[in-house]
Amino acid sequence: MYRHLHEELEKLKTTSLKMASEVKDSLKNCIVAFQKMDTDLAQEVIDRDNLINSLEVEIDKICLRLLALEGPVASDLRFILGCMRASIDLERIGDEAANIAEATIVLSLKPALPFYIELGRMGEKALEMLEYALDSFFKPDPEIAIDVCKMDSKVDLLNDKIIKEIIAYMIKETPAIERSVYCINIARRFERIGDLATNIAESSVFIAKGINIKHYCQFDNR
Repeated sequence: MYRHLHEELEKLKTTSLKMASEVKDSLKNCIVAFQKMDTDLAQEVIDRDNLINSLEVEIDKICLRLLALEGPVASDLRFILGCMRASIDLERIGDEAANIAEATIVLSLKPALPFYIELGRMGEKALEMLEYALDSFFKPDPEIAIDVCKMDSKVDLLNDKIIKEIIAYMIKETPAIERSVYCINIARRFERIGDLATNIAESSVFIAKGINIKHYCQFDNR
């Protein structure tokens, strides 16, 4: 029985790693697509979303099978529950990346606005958060997870700053209102990706320590 449990857990880890890799690549490519207004790359991000969705379904099936048939306990049980949580967050990040890619295709048809560079940097910060969160999850390492929580505050502040700049620009440049609204949505999606990365970091703490720090991740729980 233990051997079968171990094999299923390895399958879960492998599938989760695959999903994490696909989502990370999707986010990275959507940022590059936006920065370069590369519509072909943006379309690749959109097309990848179906694969990410199918991986989430596969992880859900493995987890439910493990819970129903294997009777996992302690760290094994926490890992299974953590993978279920993380797959939901990863799928949502994939959705956000696809939405940003769709907005990029629309924005590519018109001249760039002055805050595109800052939006790209915000995306890079969100990507960095995701990379740290995944590192903390698959080790798992609670200390790295706490670093992700601290990074989230910086992304939130950057989001507020960029949105204020965009609104001020919209008031002066009314022909750019439509593009500006797209940019506000992109900023909010990057901010949301930071939140989702934080969720994954919280799950890594749960796996490692059995402590639920959901909604309290900004505090040092080491």
